[in-house]
Amino acid sequence: MHLAAHFPGVNNTTVWTEGGPEALGNQIGFDSFVHLARTAERGLFDFFFLAEGLRLREHKGRIHDLDVVGRPEAITVLSALAAVTEKLGLAATVNATFNEPYELARRLAGENFRRGGFLDRADRYTRAAEFVAVARTLWDSWPEGERAPRPFAYRGEHFDVSGEFSLPRSPQGRPVVIQAGDSDEGREFAASAADIVFTRHGTLDAGRAFFADVKRRLGAYGREPDSLKIMPGVTFVLGDTAAEAQERAVEVRRQQITPQNALLALEQVWGVDLSSYDPDGPLPDIDPDPESRLTQGRVRHADPFALAERWRALSREKGLSIRETVIEATGRQSFIGTPEAVAAEMDAFVQEDAADGFILVPHLTPHGLDEFVARVVPLLQERGSFRTSYEGTTLRDHLGI
Repeated sequence: MHLAAHFPGVNNTTVWTEGGPEALGNQIGFDSFVHLARTAERGLFDFFFLAEGLRLREHKGRIHDLDVVGRPEAITVLSALAAVTEKLGLAATVNATFNEPYELARRLAGENFRRGGFLDRADRYTRAAEFVAVARTLWDSWPEGERAPRPFAYRGEHFDVSGEFSLPRSPQGRPVVIQAGDSDEGREFAASAADIVFTRHGTLDAGRAFFADVKRRLGAYGREPDSLKIMPGVTFVLGDTAAEAQERAVEVRRQQITPQNALLALEQVWGVDLSSYDPDGPLPDIDPDPESRLTQGRVRHADPFALAERWRALSREKGLSIRETVIEATGRQSFIGTPEAVAAEMDAFVQEDAADGFILVPHLTPHGLDEFVARVVPLLQERGSFRTSYEGTTLRDHLGI
């Protein structure tokens, strides 16, 4: 089993109300990054993952203030964490649309964007595939053991670069590529270019279907099934008894989805100001605005009409208010129970080909991973499902690729 840690914050999964006023500073304070990364390394995790927003988030013309609106630049944070960890892999979002391969290849080997404007959705994976190909051309142009680079040249639809790469090959050859995206194009891109897929398929049946679909695509690219690790992002809530864990999980969800966050979630689907609605009342009977620019700095739902109808159906079926609907529809507590039960369920996912491992997203910053490492990791080790020591020094070693 492979385990990784995700630093929470740029979403509504963080519980803000625990820890008092100082808890707010924990969301971007460097000590928080250090604590979570060192906890993950103590738990022998493969890597620490940091998502990145490309701009400050805005809602209804104001800087968003219901969760983290931004954070320090990801590669800068990981560079600093490299100084305070030894073997833990370090991973971050890097946007292929707004970066250049040569610049990124240099940054990973050792106003933010040269080009402006967005790409059509259909073109993003085309550029991403070419982006990875160019970066790999650069990294591979200095063969292992040689004292100088070989000239490189690449000409394609999006990039035209040539020359010599000035940095020698790193100990793991190439950085590990992690892909997130569930469309058919995303799955095909993962099969062709990624080492890890970060997925949201959290149930056993959905996980097995996704696992089988992506793994079967690898043969077309001359790859073996184990060369791509499928790692869903998951949450967890532990308790000394099953009942205690369920009680804690309910409380966590209510803390995550406050009345204000419930209306925010609804506005991001409908694209209109819903501040006049009661969070404890029924869902709006108006249609979403597909052209809305109410929210900036985050991805808009691809089909707001379909999502709104699913939420309405859920509300009608169970008699739920706005807040209750959002809690039900967006719940992400993947593993809830005693440490023994959680270890067994996680193990089952891996043994039954629903995942190769998990990227854990704790709901507290920075101590949310502590209990898992102390209480669940030893049980996974007793089962023989998780390492008892690091056997290599690079992330590729940890992943076995």
